Amino acid sequence: MLRHRGAVLVEGSALSRTAKLLAKVLSGNSDANIGFNELCNLLQRLGFTMRVHGSHHTFERPDVRELIGLQPESGAAKQYQVRQVRRILLKYRLTHIGGRGDGSQ
Repeated sequence: MLRHRGAVLVEGSALSRTAKLLAKVLSGNSDANIGFNELCNLLQRLGFTMRVHGSHHTFERPDVRELIGLQPESGAAKQYQVRQVRRILLKYRLTHIGGRGDGSQ
């Protein structure tokens, strides 16, 4: 079981790529090394719906008041946007893949 500040990220011995990415985002140690498409896929896996207008990708979820706006920068997510995503995930306790926190129940 992997933990981040007391929150369970994933259960079991094998971490999926998605769970590893979630752990990386939540750790705050690699904000400059998060791929844009990876971050988009993570948010969708956590139950967010994506709308695209040009290069702007907007994510929303019914139980999250904030909208998340992302734009790619040379194939990577912008560092400040990764920090915003982390803040929202922690605020709403969306820190678990494949369970209650991701909308898949």
